[in-house]
Amino acid sequence: MKEGLSKKIKGRKADHLEICLKEDVQARRMTTGFEELFFIHRALPEIERGKINLATTVFNHKFAAPLIVEPMTGGVDKATEINAAIAGAVEKLGLGMCLGSQRAAIEDRALEHTFTVAREEAPNAFLVANLGGPQLVNEYGIREARRAVKMLQADALAIHLNPLQEAVQPEGETTYSGLIDKIAAIANALQVPVIVKETGAGIAAEDAVELANAGVAGIDVAGAGGTSWAAVEYFRAKRVQDEVRQHLGEAFWDWGNPTVASIVETKQQVRIPVIASGGIRTGIDAAKAIALGANLVGMAYPILDPAVHGAELVEKKLQLMIEELRTTMFLVGADSIAKLKSAPLVMTGMVADWLAARGFKPDKYARRGLRISEEKRRH
Repeated sequence: MKEGLSKKIKGRKADHLEICLKEDVQARRMTTGFEELFFIHRALPEIERGKINLATTVFNHKFAAPLIVEPMTGGVDKATEINAAIAGAVEKLGLGMCLGSQRAAIEDRALEHTFTVAREEAPNAFLVANLGGPQLVNEYGIREARRAVKMLQADALAIHLNPLQEAVQPEGETTYSGLIDKIAAIANALQVPVIVKETGAGIAAEDAVELANAGVAGIDVAGAGGTSWAAVEYFRAKRVQDEVRQHLGEAFWDWGNPTVASIVETKQQVRIPVIASGGIRTGIDAAKAIALGANLVGMAYPILDPAVHGAELVEKKLQLMIEELRTTMFLVGADSIAKLKSAPLVMTGMVADWLAARGFKPDKYARRGLRISEEKRRH
């Protein structure tokens, strides 16, 4: 155990939890793009709401609904309660859960229980282990990846990418050179799927192609427009009066690729499963993400506060999102996830401009049932 490092990690994780619960760390001007996507309402849906099937199979696992709770925490005492609450809810509802970075437990085995509690509470749910990209560059490898998976008896491993957060973080690790080769080695060595995920700044088409070529099994886009980790680190820097990092947090508060743009760019470039996350706040957002082609939808911020108060409130929040998703499907005439994927959407505004500027032409959307407004076509 590296005692000094373990203590620092625990302190940082505690800071992150406290700040996310008490401060406004949501994007200010950047939006996800979901507000610029519109379903076509069907007055004659020709289906029965009660018979809508939300089940889907991804990574060879059957989900009762295409929802997964995104990483939040681990390595501090409060994380045990939070992870237990989330795990209990997803087990009951047949959903999935990705744990927070397991670095703290890799460094200090005494902290493993803050993560293993998830498998204890969710023996059948889809659980995802989690390690950080910067640690793979600097010190970790296949051995630590296998240990993270074994710790949770996990169904998959997530490797999270957070260059923005690391660049702003007072003690950030910003060595990213050679990371894609490390990812490829781990993806080739592990017996479980390796998912690479961003943490709130999005995945561009160029990175999606590199990751797919490296052999990863899935990509979690975690786009911009929801929680800003630059903002979280701004508040941490403010506490210790680090003026430079505080300035960077303010300057890069809204940095990143919008979630909708990240989904479209990634989905149109790769043939592996895509998880849509980043500012997902409702089941309506989730339905839009699936209609864009996402295979699963992840959310964290809406679940954090309920998780502090126990599994019952987490379950209630997730059930509300499921009912919003089901109702959206009813109103567009889709009685299965497969049919929701082909439901037409109207796209307007900034995200349409973004995609057009990036070379994702309207004709590509037309083949998938997506339409950019005539006004945007003229531009």
